[in-house]
Amino acid sequence: MEIKLSLALPRDELSVPVVRRLLKQSMDVLGVEPDVTADIELALTEACTNVLEHSQEDDEYEVSAGIDGDQCVIEVIDRGSGFDGSLLGLEHADGAAEGGRGIQLMRALVDRVEFTSRPSAGTVVHLEKALVWREGSIIQHWTETAPEPQHGPWSDDETLKDAPEPTQA
Repeated sequence: MEIKLSLALPRDELSVPVVRRLLKQSMDVLGVEPDVTADIELALTEACTNVLEHSQEDDEYEVSAGIDGDQCVIEVIDRGSGFDGSLLGLEHADGAAEGGRGIQLMRALVDRVEFTSRPSAGTVVHLEKALVWREGSIIQHWTETAPEPQHGPWSDDETLKDAPEPTQA
C-alpha cells in the first residue's frame, strides 16, 4: 500500500508549519505512533528550514511524503544551484554555535538521510523512517490486505531531469 502527498510551496517561513502540520495530521489519522510522528515532523522541519536558508529568494520548493508499507519516505526538493551534501552532518557541530545542527538532527531522528545535488536542477533531501502503527490503525489494515506497490514515493533521476535552470542572483 502506497500513499503519497506532494506539495509545491513558496520559499516562505510560513510554509514550514503548513507542511509539518499536514504531514503530522495525515500520520495521526493513518495511525502512526506519536513518537515516530514527532521524529519525522522534526526532521522535516529541519530539511525545509535548510531550503529556506540556502535557496534563492524567489525559488519554490517541493515536499513529497509517502508511506510505502511500513516506511515513510520524504523528499524535500529545491530548485537552487545545488551543493555537495555527501559529508554534511557527519562531523559534530560546535556546541556553542547558533546553527549547523540541523543535518545532525535529521540523521539522528530518521533511519536514512541522503542528499542528491544537481547544479542545474537543485537539491533533494531524502529522508526515510520505519513506521510503527497504533493497534487497529487504518493504515495497518490497508497494508495487510494490499498487494506490494509497483513503485515508491521517492523521486528518481527522471523527476529532476527536465527541471528549469536555477536563476542567478
